[in-house]
This record gives sequence, structure tokens and C-alpha cells, in this order.
Amino acid sequence: MKKHSARVAPLSSYSAQVLTCPISEGEEGSESHAETPVSETSGDGTAYQTCANTVLKVLGGLLVVLCVSSSWVGTTQVVQLTFKSFSCPFFITWFSTNWNILSFPLYYSGHVATTREKQTPIQKFRECSRLFGEDGMSLKVFLKRTAPFSILWTLTNYLYLLALRKLTATDVSALYCCHKAFVFLLSWIIVAAIMAITGIVMMAYADGFHGDSFMGVALAVGSASTSALYKVLFKMFLGSANLGEAAHFFSTMGFFNLIFISCVPLILYFTRVEHWGSLSSLPWGYLCGVAGLWLVFNILVNVGVVLTYPILISIGTLLSVPGNAERTLPDVVRLAATCIICLGFLLLLLPEEWDTVTLRFLTTLADKKTEEHGEELTESSVHTRSRSRANGAVSIPLA
Repeated sequence: MKKHSARVAPLSSYSAQVLTCPISEGEEGSESHAETPVSETSGDGTAYQTCANTVLKVLGGLLVVLCVSSSWVGTTQVVQLTFKSFSCPFFITWFSTNWNILSFPLYYSGHVATTREKQTPIQKFRECSRLFGEDGMSLKVFLKRTAPFSILWTLTNYLYLLALRKLTATDVSALYCCHKAFVFLLSWIIVAAIMAITGIVMMAYADGFHGDSFMGVALAVGSASTSALYKVLFKMFLGSANLGEAAHFFSTMGFFNLIFISCVPLILYFTRVEHWGSLSSLPWGYLCGVAGLWLVFNILVNVGVVLTYPILISIGTLLSVPGNAERTLPDVVRLAATCIICLGFLLLLLPEEWDTVTLRFLTTLADKKTEEHGEELTESSVHTRSRSRANGAVSIPLA
């Protein structure tokens, strides 16, 4: 039989070449069949690894969703407990914002524990300072970039706490979810904005538009609006920040709050707007609980965006609405308003061009069902004709 010449690669490059030996034409088929399962096995292994990574990412995302929702619910509930003995919302906001200083030290500790390439805190701080530009951090950049975001941050949290003094935690959480709609007010998802506004009006109508209810709804909507403005400006001026840059930014805002906004609680104290007794009489346990849970919530939101899908983080915020629900059965109007706001929030989580993709999928599915129905009709007609021919057959005797 016809033989092939042997071709042996050098030992130094054996991994790049194929070692062959003389084989006959009849043996070529067996060799090709023997090599096929190897490629199929490697393909199956890659697919299995990809599937496993996706499953782990989804499971990790669900865990982050649970932690995000629990931390936000815990923050809201502890704030309400704090108000029973210490009703000073701006002081609570200022004290909790100061804890943002711990964001970068916590990030650096995790960086040292998880990476082999060690960097000094100064080197890592300078690396993360690129978020503010190529020149890094300076006093001018610190005041120009940090001041607006710090003011919006403080205003958002302060209005949220003021709303908690007027409304229930469920209502405030539902109204705060409108911040997602306010971000997209100028986009095509105008329906979600309309649904959010409808829910806001119904929420106020549920209590008859009296003073506390209307003021509470206005404060909650104001908190959602400033939160939306904060996110839009952050995306516009700072872009997409990674985990280290976000930790750096939060710590910078904490320093700005400690240096420049510390005078506001003192002014409110001496003007008797927010007056408290001695420092020893303050509920430090509740205050530290609120600040710690708020810090955990912000860290989880930024870490979750890196580790899992961003849509799951948004769902975690939405789950705080039923998490803050009261044990008593709410009235129909308030329940309908909450459902409408949540539905608008979910509508905003849909990807772009989801309507076109959905219509294309439904059209393809309908065409497939039509083809299958036509094939069934054809098969049934053929079967009917064959049966009629069999029943109408007449035997003719041979002569």
C-alpha cells in the first residue's frame, strides 16, 4: 500500500509541530477519528468552564443583592429607631458621611490581601487619583470636583432622613426608587417617568394631601432628584470609575465633609434648629449603626458592579421596598402607588432596544408555530387520503 514519509520535529519545538509516523491510507481515517474526541473534549471543557463562571457570577450577584437590600433596609430601620431619642437628621447625615473616609483604607486592605504586587498607600492613592485627571489631586481639583458632589450627597441623604420623619419607611423607599426614572427623563423611556410621577401623586392622595404627607412626599422626591443629578454629573465629569477610584472618591468626599461641612451642624445647634444635650447623652450606638450600614451599602454597590451584573444591584435597591413594609395591611391606593413605582423602576432596568428584540423573537416564534401547524395539516391530510384509499379498494377476480 502507498506509504507517507516520516516527518519528525526537533525536540525543542515539539509542542508546535505534529509528530507523525508512516501510516497507510487505510489508517488515516482511524487517526482522524481518534483526534476528533480530543477537540470535542477541549471544547466541552471550555463551555463547561464558561457556564460555571456564569453560574458563580449569578450566585455571587444574588448574594450581593441580598446584602445590598439588607443593608439599606437596616439603615432605614435604624434611622427610625434613632429618631425616637435623637431627632437631628443633619447631624446624622454629617456623622454618617464622615465614615466615607474609611472607604479607601478598606479598599487598600483588600488590595494588599488579594494581590501579589504590593504598592505603598501613597502609590495606590496616586494611581487612583487619575480619576480627577492626568495631573492627579490638587487643592483646586479637590474643591472643584469634590464640592458639588459632596453637597449633592449631603442634600440627598438629608432630604431622605427628613422624609422618614414624615412618612413610613415603605413609602419613602418606594418614592426614592424614582431616582432611576429621573435619570432617564430625557430618554425614550418616558413611560417609566410617567409611571413614577403617577405613583408619587397617588402616594400623596392616599393620605389626602394633608401637610405632613405632602411634605414627606416632596422631601422623598427631592432626595430622589438630587440622587439622580449626582449620578448624571458623576457620569458626565468623572466617567466610569473602577473600584479603587470609587473608594478614593468616597474618601475624598468624607474629608471634604469633615473639613468644610462641619460648621453646619454647629450653626444648627446654636440656632436651636437641631439641639442636643451633652455628647455623652447622644445615642452613639444607633449613630454608629446607621453610619456603618450606610458605609456597607455604598461599598457593596460599588463592589457589586465590579463582581456581578449591575442590574442585580438595582434590583437589590428595589427589594428594600418590601423589606421596609409594615406588618399592617396598607390601603389599596398606597399599595397601587407602590406597585406602579416599582413597575416603572423595573421598566428602566430593561436593556436598550428590548422592544425590538422582543418583537423579533415573538415573530420568529409565531412563524415557527405556523410552519409546524402547516406540517401537521399536511401529514393529517396524507394520512386521511391513505385511509380512504384503503377502505375503498375493490378486489377484482382474475379470469
